[in-house]
Amino acid sequence: MQSFRRSVINLAVVNKQFVRSVAVSSSTVNSNENSLELKSWRDIPGPSSLPLIGQIHHFLPGGSLHTIDTNMGISEKLYQHFGPIVRLDGAFGSPTIIFLFDAEASAQILRNENWMPIRIGFQSLEYFRKKYKKRERDQNESTGLITEQLEPWKKFRSTVNPIMLQPKTIKLYRSSLREVAEDMIKRMKLIRNEKNMLEGKFDEEMNLWALESIALVALGGRLNCLDRTLPENSPEKKLIQTVHDIFKTAEVIDFKPSLWRYFSTPTFKKAMKMYENQVELSKFFIGKAIKQLETRDKNLNEEKGILEKLLEIDENTAVIMASDMLFAGVDTAANTMTATLYLLATNPEKQIKLREEIMSEKEERPYLKACIKESMRMLPVVAGNMRQTTKEYDILGYRIPKDMHVSFGHQFLSSMEEHFPRAKEYIPERWITDKTDPLHHSNAHPFAFSPFGFGARSCIGRRIAELEMEIFLEKLIENFHVEWFGPPLKVKPSTLNYIMEPFNFVFKDVK
Repeated sequence: MQSFRRSVINLAVVNKQFVRSVAVSSSTVNSNENSLELKSWRDIPGPSSLPLIGQIHHFLPGGSLHTIDTNMGISEKLYQHFGPIVRLDGAFGSPTIIFLFDAEASAQILRNENWMPIRIGFQSLEYFRKKYKKRERDQNESTGLITEQLEPWKKFRSTVNPIMLQPKTIKLYRSSLREVAEDMIKRMKLIRNEKNMLEGKFDEEMNLWALESIALVALGGRLNCLDRTLPENSPEKKLIQTVHDIFKTAEVIDFKPSLWRYFSTPTFKKAMKMYENQVELSKFFIGKAIKQLETRDKNLNEEKGILEKLLEIDENTAVIMASDMLFAGVDTAANTMTATLYLLATNPEKQIKLREEIMSEKEERPYLKACIKESMRMLPVVAGNMRQTTKEYDILGYRIPKDMHVSFGHQFLSSMEEHFPRAKEYIPERWITDKTDPLHHSNAHPFAFSPFGFGARSCIGRRIAELEMEIFLEKLIENFHVEWFGPPLKVKPSTLNYIMEPFNFVFKDVK
């Protein structure tokens, strides 16, 4: 999972000369013949600072960003006032972060990092796994892909890669995921009211589908999240709520100034309790899955699933991987699907074209994939990703030292006209049209669109997530005409970009 640090800006216009650079290995050749002497990273423009409190006043009521509620608004202002590179000073133990809104500069760092790039994410989760729960684990055991770095990360990733990324293993779940999708369609038809809108909260419905889907892959069996009699205090709904609460709380303590790095704040204690709850709930489901595997007929010549294959290698690895899949695969898939449905509902001609492809019963579904891809370009579930540099870089006229935290603004880049003409329009065709078409995605810089990250630390669950969403979207469009009424959809930037209610969807039966 990729994370993007929330940032602040000074509304006063700062005029700077921006020097474009061309990447060559880990150094830069300045494209300006009158090359300027490289400046220190401390000279990178950014929000104004005050004595003692630094840039915190920008976050407070009356501050320049206090009322901004869309991540694109922040990115646009940063770019407009400071240019393609911006510095946000650290506070209360958090590090200084350099924001990049330049595709070539992003490529220079991402391409030149070594085989063990350091991806910064949930520091509170890392603290929980490595220090808070220190007595309860073997110090030689890995804490997983989300919280490990360098050699421990490399060892864990090398163990799970052959299983998690094997096409044969992923295809194993196709028919079962189709059953989940069909059950979700049945549920949606049952809970529609007379206006063809879903009763209850739409985001919760999408979370139930997402949890049922990822649990099928992570655990090898159904959780029955789609059972209409499922009580509110069920482990399934508790897990969904816990994960959702974790992401919201992580923004406060991981991505905003917080004193938890110095002493146990109330929010920190709350976060530790949430992490404990998530672990216990995950262990509950994993335990049930392991018992089912133990009672399965060993004589059946069936392809083994992800959990079973990992258990044969190492139980700790299997449990951590399953737990992280349940943690990372619910809100992300649910929000991406909601965004895709919204864009199809507000672009009915695209929805008709997609339905025609689905009804043709052709085996390949290029337009289906393109519809999801275009929604991830326009309404991505995360705004970018972050690295801690492992070497020194010369970027846009500045010397970036080793161990600096750098954030790559992929969401902003994918909305720029210079990369994607008619960028504010939903055009799935740009992903499948002929290369001679000016709209074709290959005309964009390859680092302008990166929803699953890049390189060795790209999302390990990408193929699983894509399969889940493709199957569900196919079934949904096959059954429903999706419509939207009222004002445009709203997105609240947090650790993830959360789509907010009201969800004004209408689901009419396809005749």
